[in-house]
Amino acid sequence: MSQACIAGVRLFQYRNKSGSRKSAYETALRLAKIARDTKATFIVNDYADIALAVDADGVHLGQDDLPFDLARKLLGPSKLIGISTHSVRQAQEAELQGADYVGFGPIFPTTTKDAGVIQGISGLANIRKSVKIPIIAIGGIKQESVADVIRGGADCVAIIGAILTAEHLSDAAAAVLKIINDISRKGGT
Repeated sequence: MSQACIAGVRLFQYRNKSGSRKSAYETALRLAKIARDTKATFIVNDYADIALAVDADGVHLGQDDLPFDLARKLLGPSKLIGISTHSVRQAQEAELQGADYVGFGPIFPTTTKDAGVIQGISGLANIRKSVKIPIIAIGGIKQESVADVIRGGADCVAIIGAILTAEHLSDAAAAVLKIINDISRKGGT
């Protein structure tokens, strides 16, 4: 996380699907401190209680996680709550509930998790037409596809493998940020 912060990344989500809740809490506590020290936004995946316990900036909920209204009650009005979505209906429902953003995908095939049917850029474009809140595109996004994903309607991209498997993590993160910033400057979305 520190290397990505140095490169300019300002939004991080901590995801731990296989460890114990205690381990997830301990790691989230360390990551929350790094995020605060670097003025980055830190989101905990799935666990609103851990997000609250480490004073994260918010939580990202899957379709089978704690219902939005309960997460909002637990975290209060100032914390971010995002929801994973895989269809127009789910994205619109998340927006109506008051989600701050939606994660949408998988845009491309991914080995990180079983994320369902591939949505592609056309699916992303349909979501962009259907909701006004920010969209974070997820699933199989690589450096060479970032521009297409941003132009397709994403406000942000979630990238794991393309950065973590790079020889120089901070260089890979900086390259992705440059692509996004160049498109933003040109008004590409």
